[in-house]
Amino acid sequence: MKTLAQIKVVAEIGCNHKGDMSIARKMIQIASQDCGVDVVKFQKRCNRELLSEKEFNTPHPVPANAYGPTYGAHREFLEFDLEQHRELQAICRDFGVEYSTSVWDLTSAREITSLQPSLIKIPSATNQNFQVQDYLCRFFEGEIHVSTGMTTTRELETLIDFYEKAGRARDLVLYACTSGYPVAAEDVCLLEIDKLQRLYGRRLGATGFSGHHLGTAIDMAAAALGLQCESHYEGAAPFRYIERHFTLDKTWKGTDHSASLEPDEMRRLCEDLRTVQSALRFKDTQILDVEVPQRHKLKWREMERQREDAELPELVKPLNRMM
Repeated sequence: MKTLAQIKVVAEIGCNHKGDMSIARKMIQIASQDCGVDVVKFQKRCNRELLSEKEFNTPHPVPANAYGPTYGAHREFLEFDLEQHRELQAICRDFGVEYSTSVWDLTSAREITSLQPSLIKIPSATNQNFQVQDYLCRFFEGEIHVSTGMTTTRELETLIDFYEKAGRARDLVLYACTSGYPVAAEDVCLLEIDKLQRLYGRRLGATGFSGHHLGTAIDMAAAALGLQCESHYEGAAPFRYIERHFTLDKTWKGTDHSASLEPDEMRRLCEDLRTVQSALRFKDTQILDVEVPQRHKLKWREMERQREDAELPELVKPLNRMM
């Protein structure tokens, strides 16, 4: 019988640290020690590479969320440099949790590759940037995780073909994802998890789910569905990751906080996920140990009654049933 993968929880800190290393450290500690996540993830951008001069100098579209007078200044305020990421990686190591980062551009891919984390993420916005992904395929030895929000079927097939031609498809982890902040339940489209496994599961290293919805109920359904697909489809890749944004306070200034989980929610997600994983299995024997005393107490007595009833004369049987 196939043994299902153990799902890892990824706490996407992203830029929810507000550009403050002390907050980032506190978030790593709480996510790992209090909540029980397996991976914490940040983001890395080279804003001058990503943004045109006009985009850099344009005011933030939502001034209430801005950390600077222009969008570029806002992004720079939230950015950690390579040495700070090296420090974050060391902090993660101290707390026994995996460090990872999403890279948005080639410069960031080069910088984070130099840290050699166990995995690097490509966000949905960058999953058609094959210059970035070519660099990772050639120079990064770990898993390459890719979100599939805002992505057509043709784009997805082009993506998988690229990794196969590069000889790295078995290191590719695709996440079912809807890009929105937050995402309504009807737009989460959980059956995309099934689609990824059914159409592409034999070609991938693993699959996962990246959620931007409210609450944690949908994550439990994602876990059950992902593990069921893994069990159902012959040769399917393991369902290994559930990723949620993480914040210490949803009311903090910033785009992602409202769609993020606070510590109590993240802790509940981790606890409930372990429960779901322990429950999602077949019986390994026809009668489980926990059923034996109940079978003896409830079922054997009734079976004995039926046998006795069958041996009684016909006129006595109605009276026996009334006893």
